[in-house]
Amino acid sequence: MTRTLLQGLRAGAVLIALVALALFFETAVAHAGPPRAPDLILTGTLTGAAHETYTEVPFKTPPGVERITVEFAYTGREQRSVIDLGLRDPERFRGWSGGNKSSFTLAESDATPSYLAGPLKPGVWKLVLGAPNIRKDSRADYTAKIWFDRKGAAFAGFNDAPLAMGDRWWRGDLHTHTGHSDGSCLSHKGAKVPCPTYKTLEAATARGLNFVAVTDHNTTSHFDALRELAPYFDDLLILPGREITTFYGHANLFGPTAFVDFQLGSLHAFKLADILKQADATGSVVSINHPGLPSGELCMGCGWTAPDTDFARIQAIEVANGGNVEGPLSGMAFWEKRLNEGLRITAIGGSDNHDATLDPAKAPAIGVPTTVVRAPELSQTAILAAIRQGRVFLDIAGTRDRLLEVRAQANGAVAQMGDVLSAPAGTKVAVEVRVVDAPGSSISLAGDGARLAVLPDPKISRADQTVSFDLNADGARRWLRVDVRDANGKLILLGNPIYLTP
Repeated sequence: MTRTLLQGLRAGAVLIALVALALFFETAVAHAGPPRAPDLILTGTLTGAAHETYTEVPFKTPPGVERITVEFAYTGREQRSVIDLGLRDPERFRGWSGGNKSSFTLAESDATPSYLAGPLKPGVWKLVLGAPNIRKDSRADYTAKIWFDRKGAAFAGFNDAPLAMGDRWWRGDLHTHTGHSDGSCLSHKGAKVPCPTYKTLEAATARGLNFVAVTDHNTTSHFDALRELAPYFDDLLILPGREITTFYGHANLFGPTAFVDFQLGSLHAFKLADILKQADATGSVVSINHPGLPSGELCMGCGWTAPDTDFARIQAIEVANGGNVEGPLSGMAFWEKRLNEGLRITAIGGSDNHDATLDPAKAPAIGVPTTVVRAPELSQTAILAAIRQGRVFLDIAGTRDRLLEVRAQANGAVAQMGDVLSAPAGTKVAVEVRVVDAPGSSISLAGDGARLAVLPDPKISRADQTVSFDLNADGARRWLRVDVRDANGKLILLGNPIYLTP
């Protein structure tokens, strides 16, 4: 290092103030960056002496940090002052965004483009400030806000704010694969190659989906690609997911980017409870995938055979997987058995797409089936919370417009799909079902609550129609699901239950 550069470093470091705000939270809210008060604020001033030099601003990263987020601002732009930005960890250079970004984040699994994902080792890190221009008599005051997300903090998503607001139905696909696992498509020359992540997001947008989960097998490498692509696909909520693929069944994790071990039966995850414990610590929504598929040479580990499964710790079951909707290969019977056991688990669907360029009219094209979720906004936190609550129906064909809304009332209380409704013996429960864009279809009831129903006319003859009927509660715990079938009896809309309790 030259004497001139050393002098520049010393001059540029003048007036640096380090304010430690030891505010560590176990969870983060959904959006509205920054989501909470920063853990550190670094302030300082660069003067004309820093012109064409680099200033390193140290800060200490404590143990247990899984994500670092930095917001940087400075004054003096009216005098043409320019401060570029980079980062070093205790051992290596972690990135340089120059003047093209005022904020960035990095974790082991993903990072803002310009920066490198990787382990966040505790110790002294350094912001690197380059000054390509500061006039001789000018000064630039800078402020760097730094957030540390500790181990186990919930990941709120790749977007700082909701992509859209309003309580409505949002349409998405919760099971897709890219070239980061076994997703493939044809190259420009016609060769079969690992399919770029971009193609999956492009297909989801073309279908008109509001959200998509990319769930590559066991890996976390796709999260870096998703973070890079999220600003471009700013009308599509991209959910981090992965398919935990074991010898005894597959399960999707939605929400976290931190690694969760998949080696069920090994020292790393001896029991399923070990995997679920890791998933719980990250705030995951856990879905058992395609449990009705066979397990063996035809489909290795595809069906669910994991011993000692505590289904009370499972939030969702993939009832419809691509074209497997009803019949022995679907997850319907597996899910209904759990409901009959008294559990409340949300039915979801996913294309399980492995080629983003497939004919969009046929399963398993992206969005076939579509999982439709009622949420107050289009954000990761809102969508995952609604899935946990059961505010979900499945559009089997993956249309853009079909809707299924169910509303039940008893003794002044109102319930929708996923809710529990108090209905002691002798209570009359009034049910309203709204179906949109399915003329010629009919309403079909499922669950032990169906035996209580008085349904005079199940036919749907209009493009937007509401059908009403009553239940005569018998005081037992029941679940009632409303589905819609076409003129041939084929399932086209699958609802989630309303749960009756005495």
